Amino acid sequence: MDRLTSMEVFVAVVDRGSFTAAAEVIGTSTTSITNHVQTLERRLGTRLLNRTTRRLSLTEIGRAFYEQCVDILGRVDAAEVGAREMHASPRGRLKVSAPLALGSYLLFPALADFLKAYPEIEVQLILNDRVVDLTDEGFDVAFRFGNLSDSNLVARPLRNLGRVVCAAPDYLALHGTPETPEDLTSHNCLAFHYVQPEREWHFSHPSPTTIPVSGQLSVNNVQALLAACLNGIGIAMLPDYVAAEYIDAGRLVSLFADQSFTRAPLQLVYLPDRQMTPKLRSFVNFVLERFA
Repeated sequence: MDRLTSMEVFVAVVDRGSFTAAAEVIGTSTTSITNHVQTLERRLGTRLLNRTTRRLSLTEIGRAFYEQCVDILGRVDAAEVGAREMHASPRGRLKVSAPLALGSYLLFPALADFLKAYPEIEVQLILNDRVVDLTDEGFDVAFRFGNLSDSNLVARPLRNLGRVVCAAPDYLALHGTPETPEDLTSHNCLAFHYVQPEREWHFSHPSPTTIPVSGQLSVNNVQALLAACLNGIGIAMLPDYVAAEYIDAGRLVSLFADQSFTRAPLQLVYLPDRQMTPKLRSFVNFVLERFA
């Protein structure tokens, strides 16, 4: 027999004062009520109720057990109510993974609007430039760049983000300015290291071209790559939303103005769930509206 059900039956017997009254409230037979109580007593190895033809009374152990049953059943009810409420309205903690630069430059302004719209949701945003395991690390949702390998994740495509090839004026003064993408082969090109160093740079206009590049440094963090570029170490391909303010300030020089670059596809991924929680559904819908 189900232990919680037997505990509920036992509490009903004590509250109603008889097996018959408990059976009427629960909607079952007196025999079934008796069996539940006897099962509890056998499991515990002690008598819980003193039975006479006129009345029932709790034993000392029965009274202590009754009080604990009331507490446990109250906690179970509260847990069920909380779960129903969380399913009915967006609330609770949402754990989100995103690349560091994306989170710092683009997500924070959007998150401010999201948190205002959903005051009962707490967002735990973890920024790092690695691929997290949603299941093992307990993430609800993640932002990822590039084409995903085969997986069981649900992937929602967002906008493709642009990139720009740039260098510090000091580097160009010392090593010269490349006039065409092919000239990059003779320069120190700094690579972003995601799953592996990005040593092939793809240009899409005026014609699709892939340039193999090499250099002294690869780094798995866009802001560190930006710092290396600003310090004149070499030429870097950076997200346009990261490089824009430094180009405007003259601290970086944008190269190949007549070229356009293959854009990095951005996707929102999460585990498949036929009954998606309201907090996750509200976040997915918000992100799609803002970034799709």
